Amino acid sequence: MSTRNKLQKFAEVLAFPNVFENFNAKDNILVGKDGQQVDFSNGWNDLFFKNDNPIILELACGRGEYSLELARRYPDKNFIGVDIKGARIWQGATFALKEKLGNIAFLRTRIEHISDFFKEGEIDEIWITFPDPFLRKSKANRRLTSPHFINHYRKILKQNGIVNLKTDSPQLYEYSMETLSSDDKCTILYTKDDIYKDELEYPDLDIKTYYEKMHLEDNRKIKYIRFSTHPQPFP
Repeated sequence: MSTRNKLQKFAEVLAFPNVFENFNAKDNILVGKDGQQVDFSNGWNDLFFKNDNPIILELACGRGEYSLELARRYPDKNFIGVDIKGARIWQGATFALKEKLGNIAFLRTRIEHISDFFKEGEIDEIWITFPDPFLRKSKANRRLTSPHFINHYRKILKQNGIVNLKTDSPQLYEYSMETLSSDDKCTILYTKDDIYKDELEYPDLDIKTYYEKMHLEDNRKIKYIRFSTHPQPFP
């Protein structure tokens, strides 16, 4: 994508009513349509969605493919796609506006600041689909299932909240299993190293992003972990 196209999309997304952005990592200020500062201290349902429906996040959402499909399937739930790439968010937000999906929004920020923009226990569920596995050991703390990130999720998830990880990376899958198993507050609820080997245990696993389709064409196995960041009854 050319720099010109990116700059044009950055400008256009500022006028979108379903996109909120944090421009300065040193503060937790969000701006919405036309650069207006917004205050989500009372929660996203109070200010944006205007209902009490469950809120589900998609982290590193890219073009928001998973969030968009979930929003279509579940009009009685609210969805927020989170990513730092404005040009990618532009695509997801554009589709949402064209389809008049009022139960989806997009948040442009770094995921390590995610707990700054939600109330404690506000989120019901998180999806992490095909994140960068950051294979170098020196970058392990950037993996979205590292202890650093899990602690952020723990702050904003409800006590019975769920995190879903889909990945094609054996290394990230193994790392995530080890990390979660060593955290006495986490509960692994379900795991499978090849979800398409048998009938899908959870129906929403059938949503395929652009990257997943590429991985399947390369005959990669899609792996899945479902877990809670809080202690749960034995699954």
